[in-house]
Amino acid sequence: MSADKPVLPEGFRYLPDYLDRAAQEALVEDIRAVVAEAPLYVPTMPRTGKPMSVRMTNCGPLGWVTDKERGYRYQATHPATGKPWPQMPERLAALWRDLADYPEPPEACLINFYDDTAKMGMHQDSDEADFSAPVLSISLGDSCLFRVGGTDRKDKAVSLKLASGDIVLLSGKSRLAYHGVTRTYPGTSTLLKNGGRINLTLRRVRSPPQ
Repeated sequence: MSADKPVLPEGFRYLPDYLDRAAQEALVEDIRAVVAEAPLYVPTMPRTGKPMSVRMTNCGPLGWVTDKERGYRYQATHPATGKPWPQMPERLAALWRDLADYPEPPEACLINFYDDTAKMGMHQDSDEADFSAPVLSISLGDSCLFRVGGTDRKDKAVSLKLASGDIVLLSGKSRLAYHGVTRTYPGTSTLLKNGGRINLTLRRVRSPPQ
């Protein structure tokens, strides 16, 4: 297998160039409107209180947050403003309907902004109740080096260079795969006027109603 064709975990879906330039620009405008209502802020790690290198916000009924005192969790309000998260843009809900193969709508869209130095350590998305729903991740702006492994932290990971408009899904056996972002590549996209990368992560948080 050649170096540019990594063996991806079972159930992991990689959709390069899924969004064309016009669709990317429309999503950026949607996210700008969200950020105007729910500003980006710097989250902190549980226990240590160490600030993360990304800035983040959310949209949808619930938002993923973290802080020193209460750790990783979902809540219905912005931790800085105390206001409910903005409604999830219809374009994001439509992507979920098209790609997630899951009967219920997403409840949270985590918006991470990466500057030139931001990274995301290897982690599992495991704060949700129903792992049969995938995690759908959209890249906008500068490219990044994305790493994805297995369900054990010690499992070997493979690297993908994600560009603006690429979508990946952690689904099936890869739903709890460890993954992270090693670096961003400044100047690889003209989508964002001042550079940087936006990652949108759609998740279903609660189990579907019985």
